[in-house]
Amino acid sequence: MSKKLLQKHLVELQKEHLEIMVLDLYDKFPEVKTYFNFVFNPNENKLLEQARVKVANEFFPLKRKRPKARRSVAQKYIKHFKTLGMSPELIAEFMWYNIGLMHTFCEEKPQRLPFFKSFCNFYKEALQFASYHQIIPLYKTQILAVYTASKDWENAYDFEMSLQTIED
Repeated sequence: MSKKLLQKHLVELQKEHLEIMVLDLYDKFPEVKTYFNFVFNPNENKLLEQARVKVANEFFPLKRKRPKARRSVAQKYIKHFKTLGMSPELIAEFMWYNIGLMHTFCEEKPQRLPFFKSFCNFYKEALQFASYHQIIPLYKTQILAVYTASKDWENAYDFEMSLQTIED
């Protein structure tokens, strides 16, 4: 069904039927429930804190010995935050928090090239996101810290190229 047909159908419905339909959606689909909970009670700081704890546990686990260091966990949260319509500043803050964790992680323990490639991809995404939303100056110190540290890594050239793409 196209958006236009849906709109036409919704206009024809009575208020009571529309309310029932929305409540059914709320009960049947967890995504709708999450969205409405966020829209009517946008507790962004609580969501960010939960995400930070989960991502920190990926790199510095409290209950297990070995870190999993999966970038995908942070990526899922970022996608979720974008879907909810969270402010770009808070999403960028979370991205740079994750980059800080990755940076600390690779300083403490030697890593292999795949980790650095993944790190570079995430760094590039965060740079592009901050550049698109014109908030690069807020993260200049983190950007330069990672760039400076990356000069000793195997894929230093990739980090340099990432930084040059936003300068152009």
